[in-house]
Amino acid sequence: MGEAGHARGIPSVRRIDRRRVDRLRGRVRVIGLNFALGALVATALIARANRLDDLQLVDPTTGGDPAPVSTSGPVTKELSSPAVIPRALAVQAAPPSMVESISSLRKHDLRIPVEGIKRDALSDTFTDTRGIGRKHDAIDIMAPRGTEVRAADDGTIAKLFTSIAGGLTIYQFDPTEAFSYYYAHLDHYASGLREHQAVERGQLLGYVGSTGNASASAPHLHFEISRLGPDKKWWKGEAINPYPLLATPNP
Repeated sequence: MGEAGHARGIPSVRRIDRRRVDRLRGRVRVIGLNFALGALVATALIARANRLDDLQLVDPTTGGDPAPVSTSGPVTKELSSPAVIPRALAVQAAPPSMVESISSLRKHDLRIPVEGIKRDALSDTFTDTRGIGRKHDAIDIMAPRGTEVRAADDGTIAKLFTSIAGGLTIYQFDPTEAFSYYYAHLDHYASGLREHQAVERGQLLGYVGSTGNASASAPHLHFEISRLGPDKKWWKGEAINPYPLLATPNP
């Protein structure tokens, strides 16, 4: 009986073994498919890398050096790159120093703005005090009332102005509008003088007087030079001492 049962069990074992074999075959197929899929993906990645290498623009006539890129039309194989801004354009140019400005102004060869006054007759009153805590920032050129006042430089009449301190005044810009010349305490203007009028060096502007807070017994021309700011305001600027520019001849 046992032998018969054992004999009958053999086919069952064989059937179980066949199922195991079928399962193993299925797993092998899956592994094979995964491997094939991986190979395809790797092939695609390699092809993509090769295409990226081909995107470099190469001029065959220069032995492989990059070819120049035209800016007049689209380039289909040009790789994008961030724009580079030159440092000179990215950083705003600094304004000239005061020393540089004075050196530039000396090239204008300013004339003494009061007719008949010689260099040795000038006095440096630039640092004199005027009132409490106020510096003169100008020179006073003494002359008889009615003496002609002439333009120290070429330029434009920026403003004709009457003030309590300066009396009858003129603001003149130089041709570059970097500097302003201020004439104060005038007795009266030259006939026909007007704002925005172009004037030449030595042109008659007005006459020495004592208007404003000047003493009636000491008529003179109050003469200032200022370096203008970027806004070009006629009433604003950095004071420059006129004395060295007028008293010392250009080399």
